[in-house]
Amino acid sequence: MRLLDLLLGRPLATEEADAERLEVSTAIPVLGLDALASAAYGPEALLTVLLPLGTFGLRYVGWLTLPIVGLLLIVWFSYRQTISAYPEGAGAYTVAKENIGNQAALLAAAALTLDFVLNSAVAVSAGVGALVSAVPSLIPLTLPLCLLSVLLLTVVNLRGVNTTGLVFLVPTYGFVLTLLLVIGVGTVRFFEHGGHPAPAVVPAHIPALASTASNWLLLRAFASGCTAMTGIEAVSNSVGAFREPAVPKAKRTLSIVVLILAVLLVGIAFLSRVYQVTATTPGESSYRSVLSQLVAAVVGRGPLYFITIGCVISVLMLSANTSFASCPRLFQALANDGYMPELLVHRGRRLAFSYGIIALSGLATALLVLFGGVTDPLIPLFAVGALLAFTLSQAAMVAHWRKQRSPHARSSMLINGLGASATGLTLSVVLVSKFASGAWLSVVIIGLMNFLFRSVKAHHEFLRKALGTDAPLQSVRSEPPLIVVPLRHWNTLSHKALQFALTLGEEVVVLQVLTNDRQVDDLSGRWQKLVVEPVQVQGLPAPRLVRLRSNYRELYGPVLTFIKELSEATPARQVAVVVPELVEARWFHYFLHSQGASILKALLLFQGNPRIVVVSTPWYLRDWVPERERLKLWSRVRRRFRRNEH
Repeated sequence: MRLLDLLLGRPLATEEADAERLEVSTAIPVLGLDALASAAYGPEALLTVLLPLGTFGLRYVGWLTLPIVGLLLIVWFSYRQTISAYPEGAGAYTVAKENIGNQAALLAAAALTLDFVLNSAVAVSAGVGALVSAVPSLIPLTLPLCLLSVLLLTVVNLRGVNTTGLVFLVPTYGFVLTLLLVIGVGTVRFFEHGGHPAPAVVPAHIPALASTASNWLLLRAFASGCTAMTGIEAVSNSVGAFREPAVPKAKRTLSIVVLILAVLLVGIAFLSRVYQVTATTPGESSYRSVLSQLVAAVVGRGPLYFITIGCVISVLMLSANTSFASCPRLFQALANDGYMPELLVHRGRRLAFSYGIIALSGLATALLVLFGGVTDPLIPLFAVGALLAFTLSQAAMVAHWRKQRSPHARSSMLINGLGASATGLTLSVVLVSKFASGAWLSVVIIGLMNFLFRSVKAHHEFLRKALGTDAPLQSVRSEPPLIVVPLRHWNTLSHKALQFALTLGEEVVVLQVLTNDRQVDDLSGRWQKLVVEPVQVQGLPAPRLVRLRSNYRELYGPVLTFIKELSEATPARQVAVVVPELVEARWFHYFLHSQGASILKALLLFQGNPRIVVVSTPWYLRDWVPERERLKLWSRVRRRFRRNEH
């Protein structure tokens, strides 16, 4: 079995696509993991802003969480409408493009791209951060652990969405079940003890530091808590990934994810106040996450605590998978419209959008390396992209329903209008409250990405106009080309290149550059016997040998100069450069060679001379020397080398 098959699995035929589609049970961990994981860091972000109030801030937790949950439910109803209207799957980009224009669509695409890239980096960083806080000896390995996590996510997603769903099934459902169990136990004890249960483990004690909270502080806390909104759009963006009937299954998945998230957010907010659990200062030695304190307060530090926290850490690390599942589909839609490289359209060996997965992995890796695996400075940027995409998507759906004449169009338009208004207002709050903290950078990045998309589209349009033609093929008789064959050694590669060159034309020039620091087989003494006589026997004109001496040890410069001068001396003829090229049996053997053939071909192409044609004559080592013979030859060479050493 080849290494690639072992790592990624066997290639899948296009006809096997249905088997790779998702059921509701596997769609929840693939498309809902980011949203569910936000229950771990949304309340934490909210309570961290309320730290200046101490325990007094717990009075506001419920009142700030309820609007977030209400907004979440509005977005849920709105996206159910989107799924019904676009059963093939449509994210904010597609809906905006079809209903309110390209400018809004590109704005939505830029916002989503920012959200996906940030999520993939921040989620991995948060998971590793939770791990190293539990095992402080791993702190020096923070960045390597982050990069290893990204690599594992990349490999799992390259194996296809079905594999991804199965791999993430246990940690996702473990996270949900253990947290629901903790919330259930905590709620039962609340009623058993008349609303004042004693914590099994006393949480970090922070006194009431203030008696009032400013509206500005509460606004900032609400904006931070809105990070719990990320990842909701993933289901509507990926309806095409579901097995038939896709629309009911996508709606069911979205409903389950949103309702579980709402219960978790309300439950955590409720128990935080009941057990007096507030945030601690991040980065300090006394730091303990809100969930860690809450679980310990409810069930103590027994087996359930460690199972729950283990599931939380796993889900935080894996929640980046929602980006890996959805972002490549966005890239594909953009590439189909010419706004991104065409490569991103194609599916890989396992029917996943492999190039999009690799692109996202590269961007996430770059962010993690840039910030040393600690991405807390990126969190202020988090909610902007998601909320902007929500707003544009719902506004586009309002335009969509206005065009419809169906009986339910008016009610649907009202639902999406409410969604657009609510998310738009929330976006304004987040921008105002977090602008100085980093939200301004989101605006700049979205603008730059918008410019990048348009630049790629302009290049594709330029190519279409430059290359497009309806003219019929013109048969024009021309002079045969001049053939140039650069050679360094007389070997089997030279044989094949010269034999092919003689079929192209009668005037063949063999070019050798002699330097003092490279092993070049000077053919001048043997040229007559090796080439001239065998060719003349067949009645063909003999190739001409040209030897150039390079006193400054240049190899490519003299070749390029010779070919350029030859082309200028014969303006009516093309010059065909035949380049011999060895194709190794193993990819890692290429590191043992100078790659002179590839470099020469690239330099000739970059010259931009339309009358110079580059032809490669590959010689395949695997075909010419069978595997068994190659191993025997390699063994003999090693034995001879050892004898010479002794």
